[in-house]
Amino acid sequence: MTSLAPLSPTPRSTLTRKKNRAATDRAALYEVLDEALICHLGLVLDGSPVVLPTGYGRDGDTLYVHGSTGAQSMRAGANGIDVCVTVTLVDGIVYARSINNHSMNYRSAVVHGQARPVTDADEKMHALHVLTDHLAPGSWEHAREVNAKEFASVSVLALDLAEASVKIRAGDAVDDPEDVENGTAWAGVLPVRTVYGEPVSAGYLPGDVPVPEHVLKRS
Repeated sequence: MTSLAPLSPTPRSTLTRKKNRAATDRAALYEVLDEALICHLGLVLDGSPVVLPTGYGRDGDTLYVHGSTGAQSMRAGANGIDVCVTVTLVDGIVYARSINNHSMNYRSAVVHGQARPVTDADEKMHALHVLTDHLAPGSWEHAREVNAKEFASVSVLALDLAEASVKIRAGDAVDDPEDVENGTAWAGVLPVRTVYGEPVSAGYLPGDVPVPEHVLKRS
């Protein structure tokens, strides 16, 4: 279920620097999570911090991440330890008249909590559907379905979005008054966008297999 409640910062999800960049609208959290493709799962393994890139998908206020049943991170995350998931979108490189004031326009989300292992077969299959739709929408209906061996080899963790923060930087360069008045360097924003190219069919496909519509729609 999707919540309409605003983000309610906890001590560890409260911004300590650039507090004016905090977004309290939960819709901003959904927007960042739904647009990005990869998250980073952070946790402590054997006393050392580990941060791992992984695919994910959001269903309402639940974030699903997946991995191999043999992955130490997935086994540890299922045992009730604190985890942290981060997602970042870079929207632009900000050029200022001084090096110190160079920056980035970005949107980032940080989610804290204790993940739970998804053991119910129906929810696990639903989670895999959500994950697939996030990365490659349309493929769940188009490709071969998950078989029993594949289903058994994958682990899924669910993380509630109750404890999360969003930080956003947008807009123009910010320079010191003396640099605005007297500087000569160019200042502005170089936009950054993620774009999809033309689909490239696998080499083993016969030449008469067309690119499906759900792929073409993203190119």
